[in-house]
Amino acid sequence: MSRAEPMDEAEIDGFLGNEGTGTLAFAQEDESYAIPISYGFDATDGTFYFRLAFHPDSEKRAFLGPDSTVSFVVSEETDEGWRSVVARGHLRETGEAAIDSSVVEAIRRVNIPFFTVFDRPARDLDFQLFRLRPDELTGHKQT
Repeated sequence: MSRAEPMDEAEIDGFLGNEGTGTLAFAQEDESYAIPISYGFDATDGTFYFRLAFHPDSEKRAFLGPDSTVSFVVSEETDEGWRSVVARGHLRETGEAAIDSSVVEAIRRVNIPFFTVFDRPARDLDFQLFRLRPDELTGHKQT
């Protein structure tokens, strides 16, 4: 029988790499909303970066606010077993006015893959950069 074992910080950083995909989940009162999303991860300061797309009727806008807590899950299953990391914290917009030099350097260290899961052309969407510096970051692997 397999068991779950905690991953240490180095294993988590290695697993997350500096790019990938995962699921970003929002909640507000009795409603939840989750989306597949690509991300960049800066292990230097433990921050995730996301490029969110919005259209005029976007559901996710209703879930974004300064006090909104999100969960972000990255998982993988291989021949060696499964691994997963869960990050929880507040998603913060990183608009041009809010970008300081340390954030610019962090963004240069990561690559956010661009993949399309939209039901409309990308030119019809408004893209905004967000970051998540987790309040809680846990990883587990199959043993």
